[in-house]
Amino acid sequence: MPKYVFAYHGGKKPETQEEGEQVMAAWGAWFEQIGADLVDGGNPVGLSKTVTANGVEDNGGSNPLSGYTLINAADMDAAIEIAKTCPILADGSVEVAEAIDM
Repeated sequence: MPKYVFAYHGGKKPETQEEGEQVMAAWGAWFEQIGADLVDGGNPVGLSKTVTANGVEDNGGSNPLSGYTLINAADMDAAIEIAKTCPILADGSVEVAEAIDM
């Protein structure tokens, strides 16, 4: 079965412990919904740097990555349906891409 990368953009850091617990509960419930097709729940990411042939920039590009998840799905349409229920959509977006086996 193909694997798909969910690359997260945006979102926000919880401001209180209670808000953090609610966010983690939402992500945990979403991971449970994905079930056995969850390959790697991933992690949020910190400050990114963009490396090019001309040097390194500290800005992370025009739409910096904020986290990732790896899932199994039958096809792109199935992966998109899963992404449509992702908790990041409250404050951000999900980029869906097939991970090509080499």
